[in-house]
Amino acid sequence: MPLWIAATLSAALFQCWRTAMQQRLRGAFTLNGAAVVRYLYGVPPGLLMLFGYAWATGLAVPLPDLTITLLCAAGGILQIIGTVLLIMSFAPRGFAVGTAYSKTEAMQSAIFGILLLGEHLPPLAWLGLALGLVAVLYLSLAGRGGAPRALLAAATQPAVLCGLGAGACFGLTGICIRAANQDLGSPDPVLGALLTLVLTNAMQTVLQGAWMLWREPASVAQVVRGWRQAAPVGLLSCLGSACWFTGFALAPVAMVRAVGQTEILFTLAFSRWYLREPLKPRDVAGALAIVASVLLVVAAR
Repeated sequence: MPLWIAATLSAALFQCWRTAMQQRLRGAFTLNGAAVVRYLYGVPPGLLMLFGYAWATGLAVPLPDLTITLLCAAGGILQIIGTVLLIMSFAPRGFAVGTAYSKTEAMQSAIFGILLLGEHLPPLAWLGLALGLVAVLYLSLAGRGGAPRALLAAATQPAVLCGLGAGACFGLTGICIRAANQDLGSPDPVLGALLTLVLTNAMQTVLQGAWMLWREPASVAQVVRGWRQAAPVGLLSCLGSACWFTGFALAPVAMVRAVGQTEILFTLAFSRWYLREPLKPRDVAGALAIVASVLLVVAAR
């Protein structure tokens, strides 16, 4: 199995796992507090992975220049904004619609890749992206008045703009990270991915931490005191981001995002075998469509 596929599948699994654990923090921390632990407690394991990998491979950690630092900062800021927009799309009666539209990130990544990086995808990959988009929209909206009807009815909802904005921000995050890795010119793309991960997480910690110190100073103490609960979330976030960044370094962002839609499959599996919730026929149909879309993308690659 190519490394970029293995890394992306691992990223989807870690992200699903981290999201489940992060939900448990909502009762102990504020919204910003639950978000900042991803970055704050992700920096130490990121540093360990970076220098551990450099030691194991005998390679020197490259020094980032101003361009690479700014690209990582832009990617980190876009990810924070995307997360805020996604949460804003979860307004009453907007949860399913906002989630569905945020899943357009793979298709938006393909467009951004063409415009900003000059990437071109074969026709089979576009077919896989389209099938995956239909599948995630169907899974997000099925059972809510019918997916097509829900999409049309949602055209005037603020959740639509927030969801599309979130998808655009997440897509551009991947573009920034891929561009940073390309500019870094590391002989080992994994080493470059780990370096961009540490840079991005560190700047996200500073930015969102500064916001919390200004707006929610009491929450900062909560995050520090609750390190036992928060550290596992930071570790899973770090592992997931390391895998995402590795995928971005090795393959076009759109293809990585498309394969990353397997996160929905992990969510369905978690629901079925851990929570003992029965799967509906539409869940199985949507899951099979996502598998087919991933196979098309992989075959195109």
